[in-house]
Amino acid sequence: MTEECANPLLLGWIKEWLDQARERNSKGVTVYKKAYESMKACPLPFEHPSQAQQLNGLGPKLCDRLTDKLKAHCQENGLPMPEPPGQANKRTSDTSVADQPAKKPRKVKPYVPALRSGPYALLLGLATLGENSSQGMTKAHLIEVAQPYCDSSFTAPTDPTKFYTAWNSMKTLIQKDLVYEHGRPLRKYALSEDGWEVAKRIQKTLPGLAENMMAFPGGDPRGQPPRSVQNTDPSTLDDDEDADFEDSNPLGRFANTEGPAEPIILPPNSFTVELVLDTREVRTSTDRDYIANELMKQNITPQVRALELGDAMWVAKCRDPAFLRRHGEEGDEVMLDWIIERKRLDDLIGSIKDGRFHEQKFRLRRSGIKNVIYLVEEFSVTHPDSGNGSALKYQEMVASAIASTQVVNGYFMKKTKNLDDSIRYLARMTLLLRKMYGALDSSISSGDQPASSSRVAFIPSRRLSSTQSYLTLLDDLRAKDASLTYGVTFSTFSALTSKSDVLSLRDIFLKMLMCTRGITGEKALEIQRRWQTPRELVEAYMALEPKDRETLISDKLQSLVGRKKVQRALSKKVAEVWGEGG
Repeated sequence: MTEECANPLLLGWIKEWLDQARERNSKGVTVYKKAYESMKACPLPFEHPSQAQQLNGLGPKLCDRLTDKLKAHCQENGLPMPEPPGQANKRTSDTSVADQPAKKPRKVKPYVPALRSGPYALLLGLATLGENSSQGMTKAHLIEVAQPYCDSSFTAPTDPTKFYTAWNSMKTLIQKDLVYEHGRPLRKYALSEDGWEVAKRIQKTLPGLAENMMAFPGGDPRGQPPRSVQNTDPSTLDDDEDADFEDSNPLGRFANTEGPAEPIILPPNSFTVELVLDTREVRTSTDRDYIANELMKQNITPQVRALELGDAMWVAKCRDPAFLRRHGEEGDEVMLDWIIERKRLDDLIGSIKDGRFHEQKFRLRRSGIKNVIYLVEEFSVTHPDSGNGSALKYQEMVASAIASTQVVNGYFMKKTKNLDDSIRYLARMTLLLRKMYGALDSSISSGDQPASSSRVAFIPSRRLSSTQSYLTLLDDLRAKDASLTYGVTFSTFSALTSKSDVLSLRDIFLKMLMCTRGITGEKALEIQRRWQTPRELVEAYMALEPKDRETLISDKLQSLVGRKKVQRALSKKVAEVWGEGG
């Protein structure tokens, strides 16, 4: 509580900023929390906020904010503003200096980005959200609204020999605390308090903006900003001008910041079906292009890139590269409902033994892809560390894993003789999907497209807040209309299925549980439903006598049946990992 602190006023203001950061899901939470804990634990009262710089987590900028708050507090309550320690003595200690006329303090000019630069456009784009909005803006949506106000491209480097685009300016804005990013699986951006002050100054240089925006929402249809933007120099702004004005967000009245909410169906013949291969899918380390070259011999040109999940997948690639951007999305590809996990038989055996097989199936299920194919290339069932007669054991292991994958997970198992057979299967699947979606040839007109062609609809990223909401939404949409293929953009799918970027505490906990041999994805989910965090599970163990810990999980989950049930022997193994100590 602030009453127990030696500096309750300062602590209260830090707590206020901490609460605001939590509401916005801002990365500033870590900064303010550290400062709050340091101030709360400090036993010494401060005469001036500048003294707080000696505490861990309170730098000059935060102390300056506290000083401004204290000044306002003193003015409101008729109190004298304390001076920084030593300043008064310093003024009187040297009379020769005191007799000299005081130098006029240099006025610090606030940050003003260059006209039509990357930061300039990004601040204007983020200002379309409205100052009281709790929403952020995705990268694709922000680029869409900011591009008309920037001379450089946000997507293509000005210098083809370099990778720098106007989007790199976002790093500068974040470092200056003008913009904060938040949200998973997709990062969203919003203006901070300081960012709004700069954005308002820029907006005051756009007197004709409202009329231009009313005529052409988003700027001139040719991609040029309003003429008033081109002819106004932000360096002429008066730093002392009041930033409050009647319409603090003229952009927001005409920009559609929310974007589409319902899935959008791709028009007939507006896309092609493309095969995407993972960069790690190679024949050997010295023959990395073999698979792609063999596919091209069969008139299939695959796109090779690093995939977050799976070894091969298919996307609907829009013929109009700007189609998705007009709907606030990034890229020009929508995921289709087919994905392949390719395994050589020896690799399959290894993944079963070390637990990777169960983790991969778990991630595939959470991807939302409806048609998962396990492509297993046949090899002689032997193992380097196996003795005589061990081949039979591995045959049984593989047969059990395949049966479980087919029956329990509902995945299709495709066996091929060798790599060349697998390549032929990929080619046949690509042709089948192109026929299914009426995308066999780019020359097909919409009138010639088969009436039975499947349709594709993409789910706007604004509808998604987590992997779980994505899966729930997919189930609801498929229940309403099973004839449509629902997918997200390729970039959104990559964010949703990333191994590291979007791992929540729940995901990490489940992965930790599955490190114990025998704990499958189903069992891990049931354990996590009963003890939602690692801490809860450890505390449950610590509350028991050591002899009772071995049966904790088997006792608590004894009502479950089938593969979700945890037997006593497995419960003991989990207790050996999580229940030690105490």
